[in-house]
Amino acid sequence: MNRLPGRIAAIETCGSIALVDVEAVGLQLTATLVGAGALTDSWRPGMAVTLLFAETEVALAKNLSGLISMRNRLPGRIVALERGTVLTKVTLDIAGQRVVSVITTRSSHTLALQEGETVEALVKANEMGVMPAASLVPGERG
Repeated sequence: MNRLPGRIAAIETCGSIALVDVEAVGLQLTATLVGAGALTDSWRPGMAVTLLFAETEVALAKNLSGLISMRNRLPGRIVALERGTVLTKVTLDIAGQRVVSVITTRSSHTLALQEGETVEALVKANEMGVMPAASLVPGERG
């Protein structure tokens, strides 16, 4: 599970749906929380949180231009590639934080991914989770 520490910048709610904007790694990232209900009632801008998202939910792009509906675009440098027969694990450095993407090995070849190059990690807002920093288990990093 990828984890990025940040602070809430804004919250917009409508019924049990919340859009939570979080400032993390020098970017404004967004999480869409469905069924949030009372969970976010006590959350306020400035509150420390951790964004959570699965490695398999991180798409990668090179030379991306134009408009795109994915709200979370994280530019980073590839620091490690582990190509398997079917899947490839790509580790990125994004403003000093490690983010991992698991994509098909076919896609890694199509993109001609190499260590040291810059790519964009893309994560849909509904694939981002938000956990208040106080909810971390002792000894666990946010």
